[in-house]
Amino acid sequence: MQLFGQWQAPLILLLSLCYSASGFAQDSSNTATADVAPTEIHSQETHAAAAENEFDSLVKALTQGSLPKRAQTAKKLGKLDDPRVASVIAALQQGNLYAEKSSNPVVAIADKSGNYTNAISGEKIAADATNTLKRVPINNSMRTQLRTILAALNLNDKSAAVRLDAVNRMIADGVDNDIISLLQERQKTEPDDDVRTAITAAVALMNLQSSDQQVRLDAITILRGSLQQEVRTALQEIATNDADTKVKQQAQFALDSIEDRIAAYRFTENVFFGLSLGSVLLLSAIGLSITFGVMGVINMAHGELMMIGAYVTWVVQQLFPNQIAYSLMIAIPAAFIVAGLVGIAIERGVIRFLYGRPLETLLATFGISLVLQQAARSIFSPLNRAVELPEWMSGSLVINPVLSITYNRLYIFIFSLLVFFALLAILKKTTLGLKVRAVSQNRAMARAVGVRASWVDAMTFGLGSGIAGIAGVALSQLTNVGPNLGQAYIIDSFMVVVFGGVGNLWGTLVGAMGLGIINKFLEPYAGAVLAKVLVLVLLILFIQKRPKGIFPQKGRAAAD
Repeated sequence: MQLFGQWQAPLILLLSLCYSASGFAQDSSNTATADVAPTEIHSQETHAAAAENEFDSLVKALTQGSLPKRAQTAKKLGKLDDPRVASVIAALQQGNLYAEKSSNPVVAIADKSGNYTNAISGEKIAADATNTLKRVPINNSMRTQLRTILAALNLNDKSAAVRLDAVNRMIADGVDNDIISLLQERQKTEPDDDVRTAITAAVALMNLQSSDQQVRLDAITILRGSLQQEVRTALQEIATNDADTKVKQQAQFALDSIEDRIAAYRFTENVFFGLSLGSVLLLSAIGLSITFGVMGVINMAHGELMMIGAYVTWVVQQLFPNQIAYSLMIAIPAAFIVAGLVGIAIERGVIRFLYGRPLETLLATFGISLVLQQAARSIFSPLNRAVELPEWMSGSLVINPVLSITYNRLYIFIFSLLVFFALLAILKKTTLGLKVRAVSQNRAMARAVGVRASWVDAMTFGLGSGIAGIAGVALSQLTNVGPNLGQAYIIDSFMVVVFGGVGNLWGTLVGAMGLGIINKFLEPYAGAVLAKVLVLVLLILFIQKRPKGIFPQKGRAAAD
């Protein structure tokens, strides 16, 4: 105890010193960390604030001073790394940039609808605050300079689609030496093949104006595969008016090569349009193939069942106005159920008393079609209703300058095939399909083995009607919805069923696509109306040779 008392004071002093040293080291470390990190953050914030202030000042300076001074400002603005620069330069070039006449002006960009947006903040400007805004004037010289600045901005964009669109726009607007310099510089580092090909075409288009014969011949060789309208126009001008016979001849050869490619793409486009029309005919005829081909009922109300499906689509969009993108997913099962229930009601109320008398079913269903049309007029009015196209079905898939495919028709084509194979699976792989085939081939024998023929008839007619309702959903994406919607397709549907073979689904598929393609290839020469007449005449001649269609039924029931 006494020994501890002697060393107590030195030990306490030593521990205090150690604690102070460690604390000092920790504080020094924390201080260093605190000093470095905030400095870096502060530096970044200062740099961002400086860039923001520079953009603001340059945009405001762009609206003031003389034209040469504003041209210099535009050059400085074009060098900034800011996504807003392109929109400001484009608005100034197109005459859509407005500003106040003051030392600290509000700068605005006007759109096609007459709405104004603050060029710096991006906020919309109230209509009552636009009275003091005046258009910022430019001359032709500055407009050319702005075009070059905008081209440089777009050529350096991260998106290949934006760069390609920029090059194509340069070709359409015409290229000059400044633009060519930008393109040649970009071509050295351009990673995308399509953009690089477009740049090569633009440079070759400029070289067509060269006085050197070999340079012009090389340019014509490069442009031989281009489908741009501007290229064809330039080659046509050379092939017609050029003084050099060799250059003139090569230009004509290039034009002929381009025209051959265009003809091939036009053929492909007509085939797609034919398949697109065929997919619509398939959807409208596939339900009729069941009711007419399998059940032997001539259902003249089939078009009105499609009309019901189209109106269901419109109603769904009214119920869910903010869910247009998903409205079709709701409308498809809803249209199938509603049209199917209407079909079952028609079969139970009228058609079940008329089996074996096809002409009487024709008259009865024709009367039902009139009733359904008038009901639609009474409920929805005689006016057509427009169904809004979802955004994912809008626009076109642009393959090249002469070939594009609209998304709505492409999706309908795919959808029609899905419906076809789904129905085929139902008829071939399910108990309902087995009973439907049994009743259609021999009703008495099916009843003898315990099949409830009346229940199968109702389900079969309901299935065909439901598919007609789905066809109406597809048609609502192509045309307006009205009481007479189905009348335009009922005759075509019967033509498809008869042409393909009554009761044969594969025949319906081949017949629909075949008639669609034939019709589209006849339209350019005969017109839309005469083309339909010619198709009907050809169908009549075909039926004279093959009364049972392309794929006639086989088996013991084929002679019935």
